[in-house]
Amino acid sequence: MTRLWAVFAREYAGFFRVPLGWVLMALFLFLSGLVFTRSALVPGEPATMREFFSAWWGLLIVIAPAVSMRLFSEELRSGTIEGLMTAPLPEVTIVAGKFLAAAAFLITALAPTLVYPIILEWLARPDHGPVAAGYLGVLLVGMLYLAVGTWISALTSSQTLAFLATLFLLLLTELAAARLAAMVPEPWNHALLALSASARITDFARGLIDTGHIAYFLAATIWFLALAALTLKARRWR
Repeated sequence: MTRLWAVFAREYAGFFRVPLGWVLMALFLFLSGLVFTRSALVPGEPATMREFFSAWWGLLIVIAPAVSMRLFSEELRSGTIEGLMTAPLPEVTIVAGKFLAAAAFLITALAPTLVYPIILEWLARPDHGPVAAGYLGVLLVGMLYLAVGTWISALTSSQTLAFLATLFLLLLTELAAARLAAMVPEPWNHALLALSASARITDFARGLIDTGHIAYFLAATIWFLALAALTLKARRWR
């Protein structure tokens, strides 16, 4: 745990040592505020954050690759990865520490948005259940996207390539699942739609906490983190 904490603390602090971290946080808050005012603060409409949470996958599909792109790519570019690779640290510890730092940064950026439910509470009486479920869905989707970005970042020394590859993979999965599901018969269409994070976050936005959705996000997150650990292991053996 001490080694994990050391990797986590080093990586988390690194987000705030470079302008990129502050720019990402500002962009994150600007876009979320824009979505909130356009979807939740509509005169004559019910006081709900359903549309706000439903749109979050679109924000995360851009923000998460930008957060994760530097996790390993910067270390590979600068050569500091050699220090990690030669240290007595298992690959799983390195990957977990960096991933948890990225997740903590995402939570830090997400924390100021808790003022939105307070605003709704002041204006009306929203249902707190869907709000809590919506935030849970956002965290699960964000963790999955960050895990994908962590794996891609371990494959290349270019942050730009890591960002674009992660963004392309996430978009391809979403668009392919939606397009192909409309072309194939049952039950294959349901299997394809199961790959769509946007469809699952919609259920959370409605206040529906499905254990199947939770299991999917956790399993997929662990899978991509395992791929990142295997990628690091392969580099160590070169």
